[in-house]
Amino acid sequence: MKKILSYIYPVTKKIHSEFSGDLELTWYNGKKHLNTKNANYSYGSLQRILKIGLEKIDLTDTKKILILGMGGGSVIKTLQEDFKYQNNITAVDIDPVIIKVAKEEFDIVEHKNLKIICEDAQLFMQLNSQKFDLIIIDLYIDTKVPSPFLEIPFWQNIANASSTILCNASLEEQDKKLNTIIRFLKRNQYKTEKYEKVNNTNTLLVANKNK
Repeated sequence: MKKILSYIYPVTKKIHSEFSGDLELTWYNGKKHLNTKNANYSYGSLQRILKIGLEKIDLTDTKKILILGMGGGSVIKTLQEDFKYQNNITAVDIDPVIIKVAKEEFDIVEHKNLKIICEDAQLFMQLNSQKFDLIIIDLYIDTKVPSPFLEIPFWQNIANASSTILCNASLEEQDKKLNTIIRFLKRNQYKTEKYEKVNNTNTLLVANKNK
């Protein structure tokens, strides 16, 4: 019924999160979206933005993907449904409420090729010893990227763990820090591409280590 009504007007349920504040689970034009007060978290513009980024990456030999900032799991759906990716995914999110929403509302269910970890992405990367073929970084609280994820120690851990990086970097006021990150990556032999105003909003960073 909610799906049918959503073609007439949005149908919204509010969910409170200690980390993200008030979340909105909204049916709109037959599709379910997860939003904060000011931003789309999953299954709306964010899903389109990350799909554009993934289209710029060769996934042919990609066996292990790490997602930092799972949200409602829309990038998992994009990988599996649009790119037919069936290999290993590890998804990390700090918010147990978000993880519960992903599982119960969007059918993101753990299986042999999908592992979901409730953890601070910064701590996860500090302790990580695995190598991944691709790391997808989509770390937000509402519209803000928390400052630790814009600092070089975090990116050093990222560079140690993967040769290919896709980062939803977003907002203009963080552009100076993003340029510092890009210079760091270039010094570490990454070729970087910065795409601005993707879907008329966000900035994407794609980095591939030179072989």
